[in-house]
Amino acid sequence: MSSTPHGHRLRTGRHSEPGRIYMLTAVTQQRQPIFQDWRIGRLVVNEFKRAQEHGSASSIAWVVMPDHFHWLVELHNGDMPNLMRSTKSRCARLINQARGISAPVWQKGYFDRALRRDEDLKAAARYLIANPLRARLVDRIGDYPLWDAIWI
Repeated sequence: MSSTPHGHRLRTGRHSEPGRIYMLTAVTQQRQPIFQDWRIGRLVVNEFKRAQEHGSASSIAWVVMPDHFHWLVELHNGDMPNLMRSTKSRCARLINQARGISAPVWQKGYFDRALRRDEDLKAAARYLIANPLRARLVDRIGDYPLWDAIWI
């Protein structure tokens, strides 16, 4: 049985639009807590920065949890499937290299939600970066090493 029984259908009938803001989520294979090691989590963060440097997307906020990430982005050049495919692919290669293994890192697919212009962007970012608090990983968000937002 697939770890994401409907993951392959998440993109059916959807399209991405440059200039739109999206909340993106990707989950590790079998929800393995790969990013409990913050150094491995920083590899994901570096790929978020790489996407921005290459003009694919601007990061608004992100958090890397032990077994998934949330990434609030404004899409620029290209489309979301290519952004996520390249980000997850590069991350997997770097993560496997750092861990000295060759194994699947990510579940297939990803989750996305387009934010409307009238939605409170700061509220969405606050909700996203509060994940470590809700998961009781830390008592204060400042104690968690794998998050950022443009307003901080």
